[in-house]
Amino acid sequence: MPENRELTYVEALREGLRQVMEKDESVFLLGEDIGVYNGAFGVTAGLLEEFGEERVRDTPISEAAIAGACLGASLTGMRPVGEIMFMDFVALSLEQLALQAAKVRFMFGGKTKAPFVLRMPAGSGTGAAAQHSQSLENWLVHVPGLKVVMPSNAYDAKGLLIASIYDDNPVIFVEHKLLYGTKSHVPEESYEVPLSQSRVVREGSDLTIIATSLMVHRSLEAAVQLSEEGIEIEIIDPRTLNPLDDETIIKSVVKTSKALIIHEAVGTGGYGGEIAARIASSEAFDYLEAPIRRLTGLDIPIPYNRTLEYHAVPQVENIVVEARKLSRGEY
Repeated sequence: MPENRELTYVEALREGLRQVMEKDESVFLLGEDIGVYNGAFGVTAGLLEEFGEERVRDTPISEAAIAGACLGASLTGMRPVGEIMFMDFVALSLEQLALQAAKVRFMFGGKTKAPFVLRMPAGSGTGAAAQHSQSLENWLVHVPGLKVVMPSNAYDAKGLLIASIYDDNPVIFVEHKLLYGTKSHVPEESYEVPLSQSRVVREGSDLTIIATSLMVHRSLEAAVQLSEEGIEIEIIDPRTLNPLDDETIIKSVVKTSKALIIHEAVGTGGYGGEIAARIASSEAFDYLEAPIRRLTGLDIPIPYNRTLEYHAVPQVENIVVEARKLSRGEY
């Protein structure tokens, strides 16, 4: 295959699932409408025909049952990959995730493990309103024992998914809906992107932006605009939120002396506060020339109205304004 082979985010996820299922019979899929209907966003298209009903299982409309079945199957030696149709509905599975799956390996002294992945599309931008557009990753980051992964591109989506399937802990795998159609270079062979390794997406000298998921792309767009003004932005994508590789972030802030943290989830109790705290309690604090700033979603339910929805979460123009002010010391 050519070195510049490109796949969409959806295609990369599907290829990762297919390659693992071909190799390992302990891997199977379950979720609402993932079989005949191909999944709400088409990720599992064609896998039912290829692997059959035993390994691509349509479930009842019960997120608690999906998470519970993932846990139960993982405890007996399987490596299930569950799908929650919208991240908002993960609320219905929190008992299984937070009280059971996250704790079972610890409570049994390592004599058992719970290797499963729970995939879920998150985020706004599709006009799906308040109950189908949330970014709730920090609910799950808060639970010791759960790993939380948020790929921002197709290459990472495939590699992180494969790595997550072979991790011996429950992994929450968060996919932004607006990323599904984006493309990037994806090798044909199976590969893993290690969990808990932040990535320097763009190098710069004037300001560090730490951004997650879709906000990585918007930050890159903003960085191009700011570069024309002589402001060079360094962008860090954590990729795995828990456990976090903060060393890469701290090293970047030491280099640039300024930090702007961007995520779509609401600001109150959001992940940006954790990153800010880690920067403030590290060696990077002594290098800061400006306050650590956060740019987040507003503390409101996501509106159905498309204009209001647009203004509820950070956009490229917001990032440009915030980064420009911070880089110029206008705070």
